Amino acid sequence: MNVLRHTDADYAERKNQLLAAAPLFEAQIEERTRAIIQAVAERRDAAIAEFTERFDGVKLAPAQWAVTQAERMNAALTADEALRQAVAATDRNVAAFARRSRRKNWSARNAEGGQVGEKFDPYQRVGIYIPGGTAPLVSTALMTITLARVAGCPQIVVCTPPGKDGSVNPALLYAAMTAGATEIYKVGGAQAIAALALGTETIARVQKIFGPGNAYVVAAKRLLVGHVAIDLLPGPSEVLVLADDSANPRFVAADLLAQAEHGSGHERVWLLTPSAKLLKAVEKEMQHQLPKLARRAMIETALRHNGWLIQLRDLAEGIELVNALAPEHLELHIRQPARVVEKIYTAGAIFIGPWSPTVLGDYVAGPSHTLPTGGAGASFPGLTVDMFQRRTSVVTYDRAALKRSLPVIQTFAQLEGLDAHGQSAAIRFQK
Repeated sequence: MNVLRHTDADYAERKNQLLAAAPLFEAQIEERTRAIIQAVAERRDAAIAEFTERFDGVKLAPAQWAVTQAERMNAALTADEALRQAVAATDRNVAAFARRSRRKNWSARNAEGGQVGEKFDPYQRVGIYIPGGTAPLVSTALMTITLARVAGCPQIVVCTPPGKDGSVNPALLYAAMTAGATEIYKVGGAQAIAALALGTETIARVQKIFGPGNAYVVAAKRLLVGHVAIDLLPGPSEVLVLADDSANPRFVAADLLAQAEHGSGHERVWLLTPSAKLLKAVEKEMQHQLPKLARRAMIETALRHNGWLIQLRDLAEGIELVNALAPEHLELHIRQPARVVEKIYTAGAIFIGPWSPTVLGDYVAGPSHTLPTGGAGASFPGLTVDMFQRRTSVVTYDRAALKRSLPVIQTFAQLEGLDAHGQSAAIRFQK
C-alpha cells in the first residue's frame, strides 16, 4: 500500500503523478487490441477460434460457441435455492430501478404551432459482455441484461469467456438466462467485442455493446466506436473512500480490500482523509484483515500498484481530488455528507455513510454496477436503462404552422446560400 501525506516534501509532485495515471490508454494494450480487431475483421470466425485457443486455453469450433438448450437446462436444474433467491432479489431491484428510469415519448407545440417531440425505441439487437476469468461475475449478468430486458430489446446477445473445459459457469449462465439473454456465446476478450461490432459467420453484429471487462475489452470498445455504439468505458474496479475522523477504520479497510480482489492487478483504491489517526488505523486494519482473505495474493498485487492512503490538508482538498480522479465508486464516511454530495460531479456512484458499503451496489441495491473507470467518469455516467433506448425526434407541421415558419426558413437559406432549402418550403405556397 502506498502512503502519501500532505507534509511530505514531494507531496504535490506525487499527487500530480497519481492524477496523470490513465490505465485505459496504454499504448501497448491499444496496439495489441488493434491487431486482434483487424484479424477478426479479415478472418472472422477463424480468428475468433484462434484467439479463444490462445487466450482461453480451449479449442472450440464455431459450432460450439453458442450455449445449447441442454446447457441451459442443466444450469437451471443445478441452481440451488440460495442462488435462485439471490438472483431473484437482485433482478427485482434492478428491474424496478430501471423501470423508473426509462425515457417516455413526449410531444409539444413549438412557438409557430408545429408539433415536435421524441420517441424512444429499444435497440433491436444489443451485445453484452460478461467477464469470466478468475471470478465469473454472476451479478454483472443481472446488472446489464436485466436493463436490456426492461428496455424491451428483442435480441440480447451475450458473450463471455469459456472455461478450460469449454463451458460457461452454470451460475453465471443461470443468471443470464433469468435476466433475459436470447443468445449466449462462449467467446471472450477483445475478440468478442470485435465479433459483436463487426459480425462474423456465426455471430451477427449488434447495434450497441454494453458491459465491463479488462483493459483489452475496454480498448476494443473504444477503438470500435463508429462501427457500433458503446455504453461507457468500464474497466478494472475502483473505490475511493473520503473520510474524516468519525469513520470506522474496520469498515473502511474492508471496503478497500473488497474492490482490490477482482484479480486483474489494475484495480485502484484510495483512502483520502485529513485524519492522521484514521489513516494509521486503516493501514493497521488492512494488514490485520488481509491474511484471512482467499484472494490475498491478487489483492496485494493491486494494492502495491494502485493502492493509496493519502492524508489531506482538509476535506476541501479531498473533494477536489475526487472530482479529478472520477472514481468508479465513492464512499463518504464523513459528518454532514449531504453538503459534499452536492459538490461531487464525476463519481460513477456515491455510497453515503457507514452502512452503505460499495458491495451493495455490486450486488443488490438496484442501480447497475457497470460504471466508468480510469477517469472516464468525467465524461461518462454509469449504465442506465435509457442507454438501451434509441432516441428519434418527430416533427409534424400543418399548413398554418409552416407558413408562420417561412420567414425564418428563408432568412437562414439566404444567409447560408442554400436557395433550394428555402424553395423546398416556399413552393408549398406558390400557385
